[in-house]
Amino acid sequence: MCWPVRCSAWRVATAYLLLAAPAAAEDCSKSRDYLLQGLAGELAAPAASYQTLFKVCLETLRLANVKDAYVLRDGGIAIVAKRNALFATAETLAQFCDRFPTKTARFVTPRELKRRLTVGTVVTMSSTGSPSCRKIKGMT
Repeated sequence: MCWPVRCSAWRVATAYLLLAAPAAAEDCSKSRDYLLQGLAGELAAPAASYQTLFKVCLETLRLANVKDAYVLRDGGIAIVAKRNALFATAETLAQFCDRFPTKTARFVTPRELKRRLTVGTVVTMSSTGSPSCRKIKGMT
């Protein structure tokens, strides 16, 4: 028998567990695995650095305006924004650079999203056209 106090505590605990983990964490995993299995060609950095990028990717999912994120072959992080407005993406980029001042974020554009991207196409996207957080923060 489920007493009202026990049932509500159980429901709160279940809701907390469901909401605490990022829902889109799977694409961070998929992109890391895709890269480490060699499916995107030769890696630009040692395999161990992609484990670090994976952790950055998971943390990126916790930012308010991030719908999804991927590890890129060139060492950047691809971000799919929830809201693609100028202010929202600028705020997301500022938050990203505050947390990861040595990394580079690349936003996936709405035009690119219309092409129904696969993990393989996203991980091979270039982040070299995006300014690094070092440059944005004036550290270079």
